[in-house]
Amino acid sequence: MSNSRRNFLKKASLAGAAAIAAPQLVSASAKNDNFIPDDGTGKTFLFQGDSITDGGRSYDKDWNHVYGQGYAYLITARINFDYPGRDYQFFNRGISGNTINDLAARWQKDTLDIKPDVLSILVGINDVHKVIMQGDKSTAEDFGKAYNQLLTQTTGALPNVKLILLEPFILPVGMVNKNPELWAAEVQKRQVVVRTLALKFNAIFVPLQDVFNKALQKAKAEHWIWDGVHPMPAGHELIALEWMKSVKKLY
Repeated sequence: MSNSRRNFLKKASLAGAAAIAAPQLVSASAKNDNFIPDDGTGKTFLFQGDSITDGGRSYDKDWNHVYGQGYAYLITARINFDYPGRDYQFFNRGISGNTINDLAARWQKDTLDIKPDVLSILVGINDVHKVIMQGDKSTAEDFGKAYNQLLTQTTGALPNVKLILLEPFILPVGMVNKNPELWAAEVQKRQVVVRTLALKFNAIFVPLQDVFNKALQKAKAEHWIWDGVHPMPAGHELIALEWMKSVKKLY
């Protein structure tokens, strides 16, 4: 047996002995955890959007992958861990490549039929991608009209739903770095749209561009976003932390 393993086992044994000798210490520790008892509260959370939300999720009831491996997964894991007694249900319906019009085409089945209490939406970057990379003629005004119609439809069908609108974001790396000024201009127009719609529909707005900008003080862009639009694991954690900071009062 190696010295490191022997030392680990020794420490573990001492810790166990301490717990037996002083059970009040263990009890005191348990009282200071973050768990909230069951209060009969139930909520359904739905994450909607494009590939950033999709996160490589499975499209069936494979519980290893049903939430993907991005910010939606991180949020689901943390809330379910902190509030194990609450009847919280989480759904991820993000689909890679989706624009605002793609969301509208599947909105009834993938959103309204689920009847979420909390609806979180991150969309817009593919609308910009189509304009810059594919020559699409859609404008930020078109994006705003389609998004407004979607939210109007949602609040009409689900009058008590709480909306969470996430700000689309970029960093100057990968494909974005090939034309950063154009990307920034187009994304900023849609950021204004999302912020304006959040005010109109009394939604919680989750600012993300400034969060990623500030993250550049800690590490280079590639640490947070690998191609300019898709987050690295640390980037997904940034989104999850900002989401929970903004939305905490709902759970």
